[in-house]
Amino acid sequence: MTPNGAAIRTIREARGMSLHRLARLIERSPGFVSRIETGGRGASNDTLDRIAAALRTPVHAITREKTLDQDTPGPST
Repeated sequence: MTPNGAAIRTIREARGMSLHRLARLIERSPGFVSRIETGGRGASNDTLDRIAAALRTPVHAITREKTLDQDTPGPST
């Protein structure tokens, strides 16, 4: 999966969370998180899972990859 740094930053800021707080929660340095948010580096699946958990959001919301269930149409109403 490829991190979507802009989405991570947008969600983090919407939650009122500082970059330093997110870094502490995922046990990474603030510089590391900053580089992910600015697109300067990628992130492992473990790190993406930690970020998603800290932000209380699904992983697919902070990545550029679609999951299979996003491509499957839901029931018609």
